Amino acid sequence: MSKVCEICGKKPGFGNNVSHANNTTKRRWYPNLQRVRALVDGKPKRMTVCTSCLRAGKVTKNVRGRKPAPSRPEAAT
Repeated sequence: MSKVCEICGKKPGFGNNVSHANNTTKRRWYPNLQRVRALVDGKPKRMTVCTSCLRAGKVTKNVRGRKPAPSRPEAAT
């Protein structure tokens, strides 16, 4: 699984661990990615999405077994 968000393209950040003795070793900061079933062009697709995109509502999650809500006719006044 790649460490890239399919919506925003967020990737791992790179840097160094720095010890008290100022020794440095390479490290990576990974984005918080989740595999979700999302609706893409009206069809469910499994995607790798970061949690910031999920919270922002950039992804419409597909829930199995749920039928779409019927559209109610406008109430006549």
